[in-house]
Amino acid sequence: MTDFEKNHRQDMISQLHNFAAVGDAAKLKALLSHSPSLINAAAHNGWTALMYGARNGHLEVVQILLEEGCDRSIVNKSRQTALDIAKFWGYKHIANLLANVKGGQRPNFLSNEVKEYENYFGLTLLDRRSDKRTDSKWLSKKQNHPTTIYILFSNLSPLVTLGGRIESSQQPEVKLCRLYHKDVEQCMNQTEEGTLIFLGVELQFHKNLLAACNGRVLQEDEEDGLVAWFALSVDSASAEKFKQKHEDCYFLHPPMPALLQLPEKEAGVVAQARSVLAWHDRYRFCPTCGSATKIEEGGYKKTCLKKDCPSLQGVHNTSYPRVDPVVIMQVIHPDGNHCLLGRQRRFPPGMFTCLAGFVEPGK
Repeated sequence: MTDFEKNHRQDMISQLHNFAAVGDAAKLKALLSHSPSLINAAAHNGWTALMYGARNGHLEVVQILLEEGCDRSIVNKSRQTALDIAKFWGYKHIANLLANVKGGQRPNFLSNEVKEYENYFGLTLLDRRSDKRTDSKWLSKKQNHPTTIYILFSNLSPLVTLGGRIESSQQPEVKLCRLYHKDVEQCMNQTEEGTLIFLGVELQFHKNLLAACNGRVLQEDEEDGLVAWFALSVDSASAEKFKQKHEDCYFLHPPMPALLQLPEKEAGVVAQARSVLAWHDRYRFCPTCGSATKIEEGGYKKTCLKKDCPSLQGVHNTSYPRVDPVVIMQVIHPDGNHCLLGRQRRFPPGMFTCLAGFVEPGK
């Protein structure tokens, strides 16, 4: 093949991928009828036309490519198939099609609660309860409570276990390995490199508790009934010892696209935990003076251990996670003619603004 022919073929591949990405089904079909050999052609990143169609939610494009006999098992350089991509971006109708589900069945990995364009890591089992992060007494009590759930990490990879086989797949079901204090107590006591993060409390238990209390304030020594979740990161040596004792568990590595095997709500918990643990792993020292730091507020803040450090003066928030951007949004009413605005007490009369707020790690 001459250089001219190679360049011409590459131009046609780029056109095909562009048609798939923007959802131009007519031009994509016309190009394939002229050059059917391009159907599985991959770009430099390993992406095919099917992957671009799945990424942007173009059902008609995906249908055409499948009808023309494209290979849905191709893996890109990020080790993702088109199905992995559709699952990640929450296009459940395309994921169902790519999973080749028949007879009206639903794949196990897509629950009835998942919304059409929900990010795969956007769901969660937990209420983060940020108000509890500053309650050291409550956190200490929950760490030792027999119902508290721990998920273990090593090198940012979560410990998982295999469940029963899924009806619509030959793959065994992958779930987070939910541990209790008795399972991790020795690990917590023996390792100095471990990092403990408070993730939140189980949503369903929280809702049931609110209904049961009916507005009543709990006494200080009264059991609140909340099931707390913590993420515990351990060093490689501790992780290896733990695996030897729990032969039915293993660390999910590499994380992507392996994390797509988890149920959506567990994937959201992992996203939260990994985000904060990665921050602790990368920023071990005070960004102001370079001294060692200690973990506070359930793992969401680091405080410098040097007494005269400038970061301890004033607001002293220089060691919060730096992956907490501000989001500004305009909420539009379904009628298209109204929007939701807000105002602060200090605003002059008649002044309103769009809504804004911080986004926490893993959200």
